Amino acid sequence: MDKFQEMASFVAVVEAGSFVGAAEVTGLSKAAVSRHVGELEQRLGARLLHRTTRRLSLTDDGQLFFARAKEMLAAVDEAESEISSRSGEPSGRLRINAPLTFGVLHLAPLWGRFTQRYPKVSLDIELSDRVVDLVEEGYDLAVRITNLANSQLVSRQLATTRMIACASPAYLAQHGTPTHPAELAQHEVISYSYFAARDEWTFTAPDDAPVVVRTHARIHANNGDTCRAAALDHQGIILQPDFIIADDLRRGDLVELLPTYRTMTLGIHAVYPSRKHLPIKTRRLVDFLVEAFAVPGWDVAR
Repeated sequence: MDKFQEMASFVAVVEAGSFVGAAEVTGLSKAAVSRHVGELEQRLGARLLHRTTRRLSLTDDGQLFFARAKEMLAAVDEAESEISSRSGEPSGRLRINAPLTFGVLHLAPLWGRFTQRYPKVSLDIELSDRVVDLVEEGYDLAVRITNLANSQLVSRQLATTRMIACASPAYLAQHGTPTHPAELAQHEVISYSYFAARDEWTFTAPDDAPVVVRTHARIHANNGDTCRAAALDHQGIILQPDFIIADDLRRGDLVELLPTYRTMTLGIHAVYPSRKHLPIKTRRLVDFLVEAFAVPGWDVAR
């Protein structure tokens, strides 16, 4: 049995959640997919999947092998796509979605460089903090600021950003400065509507223990700039990425709170639906963005 085929069938089963689903995705019969996975387990001498009548789940060995197998399959697809597209010149329209503030501050200055490098490519850029469905809505690529551990999309990380809790000096003078995350429950909070945890803010204590606090938002907003403006107007405490508030912190217009308690660091990713048959125009854009954010010392202050 071809080891590559065994890995491909196993990965398809995990991603589809069933042997039937994997058969539909791969175009193989359910019996063939099952045989591939069984022979893979026999060859490895390890059980990779827990099978019940209702569901499949990965064993510890399965989780490890799935991660490695997916990386290997993706690398092969990427290499094939790269070779097949080397001689082609990118052309056509690229539809791109990106978060509003990050798009204005850190992506807008890059687009001119990209179109100069690839003059036959045109860009259709939409800035929105809403998470779009790339396939359903017809986007070639999106920039997302999040943790993508469970995403089925293909991604390449461009940079990282740290979430920071902060408020204006005037607000703190009137309401007091919290010294423990639990105290945030008694403060005015401006909450970001698209934040995955909504009004639950998680910190990591100096002893590495997680601290979760349920805040009570006075204002909800679906845009980080709106949250920032409310904080600058002394209306409450915000939890926002450093690329939005770095200058305010540097000037002292906002003050970082609870500095001994760590907050989340999020990845800034270029995401696209699949590596298979990736158009050369999309590949060139991904490579360009990775290059643009790989400058030594890149940070939100540049």
